[in-house]
Amino acid sequence: MPYLSPALNVMVNAARKAGRALIRDFGELENLQVSMKGPADFVSSADERTERILIEELSRARPGYAILAEETGACGGPDKSHRFIIDPIDGTTNFLHGIPVFAISIALEREGQLVSAVVFNPVTDEMYIAEKGHGAYLNNKRLRVAARKAMKEALFATGAPFMGRPGHGQFLGELEAVLALSPGIRRFGAASLDLACVAAGRFDGFWERGLNPWDVAAGILLVREAGGVVTDLDGGAQPMEARQIVATNETLHPQILKILKEAGKPEKS
Repeated sequence: MPYLSPALNVMVNAARKAGRALIRDFGELENLQVSMKGPADFVSSADERTERILIEELSRARPGYAILAEETGACGGPDKSHRFIIDPIDGTTNFLHGIPVFAISIALEREGQLVSAVVFNPVTDEMYIAEKGHGAYLNNKRLRVAARKAMKEALFATGAPFMGRPGHGQFLGELEAVLALSPGIRRFGAASLDLACVAAGRFDGFWERGLNPWDVAAGILLVREAGGVVTDLDGGAQPMEARQIVATNETLHPQILKILKEAGKPEKS
């Protein structure tokens, strides 16, 4: 059985409560009011309601903790050593199109270190959790990253730049380079679930640029507690600050870093 600290138990309960409301919204997509927050970046009433439930539940149990949430931003608290990082619906575009690939993502930092994580897909009832030093689990089953050692065997996931965001050319170069050496790439549109799938050994690796802390915080801890390696695309240890990420097992990590680095070099004239 997984170890659930009191804080992680609070996070799991908050995710389940918010998930019940989200399932109802998912069944009534035609009634949702949707507004534009930016190019290809939708925010719905479900997003806002889910975040409100999460913040209310987490704040009730841990009233002094700071919070960083996608929709409401940063909110300080008297306890400067703890911070919840929340994405109410990671995969909002999937949600709004009726695609059941989205998740509630919650991470807890203590003194700047990720210590607890929850990624919950309420449609599939898959609850991924991790506690620093105590491993990662999916519905009580211990997780380990895949053990594949060769690129020719490895299945990767990634995320493409949205319309209106820079980096399309660089992404296409990386995509071509990885596809030339691996059997396939998947683009599911929810970074937290992509990282959870790396932790579960479903994907052998994941990379993406231009991500926010709430997209990846919980997933980073899941992969690390499942025995994987997570860095930025330069091999740095702070992918949240760099806003770019590579997550794999220990053997594949230097291989994919080298491939992505070479793909990102400017072409010789």
